[in-house]
Amino acid sequence: MELAEFINKDLIKILKAETKREALKELIELIRDKAEVENIEELRRLIFHREELMSTGIGLGIAIPHIRVEGVNRPVLVIGLSPEGIPDYESIDNQPVRVIIMIIAGAEQHKEYIKLLARIVSLLKDDELRQNLFKCSNIDGIYNILTKR
Repeated sequence: MELAEFINKDLIKILKAETKREALKELIELIRDKAEVENIEELRRLIFHREELMSTGIGLGIAIPHIRVEGVNRPVLVIGLSPEGIPDYESIDNQPVRVIIMIIAGAEQHKEYIKLLARIVSLLKDDELRQNLFKCSNIDGIYNILTKR
């Protein structure tokens, strides 16, 4: 599975947010404007509910909020880079989150959802790639790093 199939430059953002809540809101607003998700309010509810259950901060400066929701025909990735890091993300290693990759899949897309999640985690285990991603200052750079592997 190639991430390039699912990454759209219009769904990548350099975040201004200083908190987890603000960052997730920024990414959800980006989806509202750019992606084919039928019910943004349901998406918002599910994303924040997911975070209440357990933080999606997986460590190493990465968070991968992920949900399945009705009305999504094809998985959507929304990517945010926080140059300063988000200290209150509650990551498992207690480090600030620098990159958020949100996965939104259809309710019936379990197989694709799991494959995407596994591919992203595998890619971001690469320390050099992750450090290069953290240094990015523009959308093209983020896009190129995530799609050229």
